[in-house]
Amino acid sequence: MLARLAPLSFVLLWSTSFLAAKAGLRSITPLLFVAIRLALCAAVLTAAMFALRRSWRPLSGWRWLHCAIAGALLNAIGLMAPHVGLLVAPAAQIALVQSLTPLLAAASGVALLHEPLRPRQWAGLALGVAGVGLVVGQAALHDTVRFQGLALAFAGVLGLVAGTLYFGRFCRDVPLLQSATAQFVAAAIVAALGTWCLETPSAAWPPSAIAAVAWNTIMVSLGGMGLYAAMLVRGTAARTTANFYLVPGTAAILAWLFLGERLTPLAIIGVIVASSGCFLVNAPTRT
Repeated sequence: MLARLAPLSFVLLWSTSFLAAKAGLRSITPLLFVAIRLALCAAVLTAAMFALRRSWRPLSGWRWLHCAIAGALLNAIGLMAPHVGLLVAPAAQIALVQSLTPLLAAASGVALLHEPLRPRQWAGLALGVAGVGLVVGQAALHDTVRFQGLALAFAGVLGLVAGTLYFGRFCRDVPLLQSATAQFVAAAIVAALGTWCLETPSAAWPPSAIAAVAWNTIMVSLGGMGLYAAMLVRGTAARTTANFYLVPGTAAILAWLFLGERLTPLAIIGVIVASSGCFLVNAPTRT
């Protein structure tokens, strides 16, 4: 039951993060938004370590550094770039670019983690790329500013892929709480440095901004990334990241309902094609 619910829960939580971020960015600069979110996660997890009296020993040796590197890539680089992109591009299209994560993770996983793929799965990954290409290609031809936002989203994809592969290679044997604590502490430090160096931070705190930070901290970063790490421990990088192909469609529906964003027919086709790719990657194999 958990194996079936975890991917669906992750997709729903990750999809809502784009809407919450879009609402929060009306009042908070993007890198500061990410830094606050990650610092709160780090504080909660560190407190949980002491409250539950968990040992720090699983992080001994250089495993703490491996978890820190994975966390900085996944949660700092993977979030900072697309949050800046959300200032100029719709939430659903940013989500669609992030669905490139499975192809890059799968191709790299074959070489680095020795995780083979079947021809059907390669076909599904190719469909996902085609779906993303429809939307990004249209943006490149008609709106330079929006294309820049989508390019930033792709930079976040590179962080997600690199962090996923690094986690799969070096961090699978570290207990989840200890691993997550090290990851978020490192990510918070990187995001804070990025905020200090790359933007002039400012923030106002209407109820919508408070709700956005709280939701993305508790439900998405702690809940969603916890599910993501658990799925990585139990499965391959390709199958875990393939769930990103379902995010754009879900995010598009939520953005239409709550933010009033409209997708062009070409973008809708792209979402359908990308989601079909996820089905091919994750569909059970008949024996």
